[in-house]
Amino acid sequence: MTSAPLAARLRGVAGPLFFPVTAFGPDGTVDLDVFRAHVRAGIDAGAAAVFACCGTGEFHALTLGEFRLAVAAAVEETAGRVPVVAGAGYGTALAVQYARAAEEAGADGLLAMPPYLVVADQDGLLRHYAALAAATGLETIVYQRDNAVFTPETVVALARTPGVAGLKDGLGDLDLMQRIVSAVRTHRPDGDFLYFNGLPTAELTGLAYRGIGITLYSSAVFAFAPDLALAFHRALDSGDDALADALLDHFYRPLAELRAKGRGYAVSLVKAGVRLQGLDVGAVRTPLTEPSAAHVKDLIEIIAGGRTVLEEHAGQGRSGQAGSAQGRSAGGRAAEGHVAEGHVTSGGPA
Repeated sequence: MTSAPLAARLRGVAGPLFFPVTAFGPDGTVDLDVFRAHVRAGIDAGAAAVFACCGTGEFHALTLGEFRLAVAAAVEETAGRVPVVAGAGYGTALAVQYARAAEEAGADGLLAMPPYLVVADQDGLLRHYAALAAATGLETIVYQRDNAVFTPETVVALARTPGVAGLKDGLGDLDLMQRIVSAVRTHRPDGDFLYFNGLPTAELTGLAYRGIGITLYSSAVFAFAPDLALAFHRALDSGDDALADALLDHFYRPLAELRAKGRGYAVSLVKAGVRLQGLDVGAVRTPLTEPSAAHVKDLIEIIAGGRTVLEEHAGQGRSGQAGSAQGRSAGGRAAEGHVAEGHVTSGGPA
């Protein structure tokens, strides 16, 4: 944990937000050594923050003791280099227990999951998240999805709630998000409330969310293919539309289509991807199941397709640099010729 506010550390980050999987050993218990290696690799690769024991990290399958140990391990591995945000969920009483465990483990903030199962009205949701935010000194990001969908008025109230730092959207209703952003901007004009694109393959909608001013997003891909996730993040930031479009066409869209072929693939497919990269993080816990062998083969091909895009883009860059170098050389020779002939010009083409 650091003394700097979480919202300040997350605003304008220079890399993807990393949602590590939770590693399980052959006997099904949490493997903290492998989990540490996974977190460490993500930090070294350029993660801007670690969201530990959240959806991709199978928060739903962890006991309170396992959760506390895993969050503490993530905090130790990051060593303050980037913030650590931990999941917290279920009903209010249990969510508070997880929030306090995260604070004890040294986390910098909370990602508040939707309440377990029940469908509550707006007042109930507001009171739930207000109680969770008040339970610790950690800043809380509220996760909108499934049974926790908010009106713009409720988000304005959340934005005014002490301890609530932002909203992560996993619903994908851009009309609603635009109205939420507008309402908060109108009623809380200080502009320090954060928004995150939290869809399962957030890169696929990255351009659309940027259109309404939401640039932060969760990257499940970063867990198993950080090179692709970083390349896409840089392409968005730099306006490299050609690379962004190529990755969308040949990697992210096929990945999203594969994810849609199996229940729970938003988690189990990511975990399979991490194993494919050489780190044995184990299988998912029930009730989730592993992807089929055929779908793992598809995943291998999709990852290879994304890396082919990067190789081709790098080749085009080298070709362009060579062309620029040749142009500069030719321009230099032309300038030398003009000097020799007494035709030196001052500014602009001759």
